[in-house]
Amino acid sequence: MEGDRSPGPEAEDDDPSAAAPGALRPPLRAALARNEQFDRMDRFLTGWMAEWGIPLLRVSLGVTFLWFGALKFFPGASPAERLAGDTIEVMTLGLLDPRLALTILAAWECLIGLGLVTGRFLRATLFLLFVQMPGTVMPLFFFPELTFQRIPFVLTIEGQYIVKNVVLVSAAFVVGATVRGGRLVGERTGAAAGS
Repeated sequence: MEGDRSPGPEAEDDDPSAAAPGALRPPLRAALARNEQFDRMDRFLTGWMAEWGIPLLRVSLGVTFLWFGALKFFPGASPAERLAGDTIEVMTLGLLDPRLALTILAAWECLIGLGLVTGRFLRATLFLLFVQMPGTVMPLFFFPELTFQRIPFVLTIEGQYIVKNVVLVSAAFVVGATVRGGRLVGERTGAAAGS
């Protein structure tokens, strides 16, 4: 009968499911090999980033603080000099001379930078950073004419300089999460992967 005829060899060639296990067609084998190569490379890169991401973040954050702090020791070298001095003068009700205040701020930022770069005394370093951060946003409120072109969204360069501190604080949170031995992992494993 016509319905009882078994398919010929040519039909098996057209049906990918008819191939014996392990006998993959060349394009499929190549695609799987590319996928395995991608997976190996992806695992390597995410593992490398997990291992080195936080140390690089800590050091780059430290270099930023050290650099910006060191500039404040030299009159006219820091673009934030006048704004920082004026802000500290307002915050201290004029009790601190702006030049002295700037020197203190420079030393403060350099201490933060050194602590982050070396990775030593991280708790104390991060404490100094978090104590300093509220003062860095004060110019937005004390001197809106210097920090905004149009309140509340169009910032001047000085305003942008201040708002970028959100990134510095966020980076400090990530670094702070490691002071008790926390770390990044390249991929979830075990129970964490099932959740």
